[in-house]
Amino acid sequence: MRPDFDALPAAPQPAMSPANYDEFRSQMTTPLALGADSGRHMGPTDAVMPLKETPERPMVQLSAAIGAGDSFQRTLSRAGVSSQDAKAIVDLLGDNIAPGAVAAGTRLDLTLGRRPNRNVPRPLDVLAFRARLDMAINVTRENGNLSVQRTAIAVDDTPLRIRGIVTDSLYRSARAAGATPGTIQTYLRVIKQQVALNKIGTGDSFDIIVAHRRAETGETETGELLYGGIKLANGKKADMFKWEKNGRTEWFEASGVGKKRPGFVKPVRHARLSSGFGMRRHPILGYSRMHAGVDFAASQGTPIYAVTDGRVSFAGRNNGHGKFVKLSHAGSLATSYSHLSRIKVSAGQRVKRGQIIGHVGSTGLSTGPHLHYQVYRNGKAVNPMSVKFEQSSQLAGSELRAFRTRLAELKRTANGPTIAVVPASMIKPRTEEEKEEKTKPAKIAMR
Repeated sequence: MRPDFDALPAAPQPAMSPANYDEFRSQMTTPLALGADSGRHMGPTDAVMPLKETPERPMVQLSAAIGAGDSFQRTLSRAGVSSQDAKAIVDLLGDNIAPGAVAAGTRLDLTLGRRPNRNVPRPLDVLAFRARLDMAINVTRENGNLSVQRTAIAVDDTPLRIRGIVTDSLYRSARAAGATPGTIQTYLRVIKQQVALNKIGTGDSFDIIVAHRRAETGETETGELLYGGIKLANGKKADMFKWEKNGRTEWFEASGVGKKRPGFVKPVRHARLSSGFGMRRHPILGYSRMHAGVDFAASQGTPIYAVTDGRVSFAGRNNGHGKFVKLSHAGSLATSYSHLSRIKVSAGQRVKRGQIIGHVGSTGLSTGPHLHYQVYRNGKAVNPMSVKFEQSSQLAGSELRAFRTRLAELKRTANGPTIAVVPASMIKPRTEEEKEEKTKPAKIAMR
């Protein structure tokens, strides 16, 4: 590039032998005069004669996977199995491959045999797959007919317990201990009901128990989170266990207290607030008096919902309220719903938040279809717009004892070694190469 730039000495390429030259030439596009052979394909010469039909392999072995939302029969068809064989297999397997029985991603190992001509599909000779963790299925063709063999596989259902000490972060430490990302996400959502996640730091200990299945052949399945525990360095701790109460499954703390959740839903959806709480001139009686609730204008027959869990204390006609429903709730609270066209509950019945208890009407002293909604605290009417329900389930008595017994049993029987995660302060400084691996978890020791 410049006048004073010295030439670089370089050794010349050695002369190619005829054999080397022919090797290179067979791997490149050459002039037509040389036969235009490329990629070791022999060019046409007098010694080469094209075949009218190339021979087929006697059999083809392949693997296919069932896609999300795909059907077993369609997967077979895409792999080259004839519609006749695919239908025969579906009929043979029955409930073993019913919708949802075989998980998406399941591999199907197939062997397709020789066919009489190219105009027909290859016959299925062998189909092998894992229908479930505890069952393997093998379909074979014998004397022209398909037969199925189901092999039961022993499975250990003991839950898996994962424990450790938080180092850089709770998420990274749990991943290093062997928890799956999905398990950790569920665990974090459960734990934050009792402990703020930003309060969890180095030195705190976590405890996770998940449903786990291990087949005798070595395959494993990790199921749902069963228990989540956390113990902070300052001594605060939380033990969360899943339990079913009144037909609803939720997470309870070891003391038997469930998750606090908003208990209020609108009694009528897509309705207009037509009258507020307080003194007003009654539209029918013609004089001012206390309006002890709020009115929601809505179309005739619009559903009315229980704003929170409760018990029906009254359901029927109630003077000027017309068709009337009153619900009693926890914490000395009650709600009432007036002027209904239809009542869908009866006295003494338990109702859940969001359950339909009736329909909007204009019964009693009413000028048109609407819902008159009231809230009572200790028997006294209060402004419904000032009340925000918050509810939590509470276990007591024999149910609480059964809950604690099952929790103790789960902790006692869950498999898994205690995992001691070495604190970051005890790990030697990383080399420059190690610093680049920012996602590498902290070292763990098993004991």
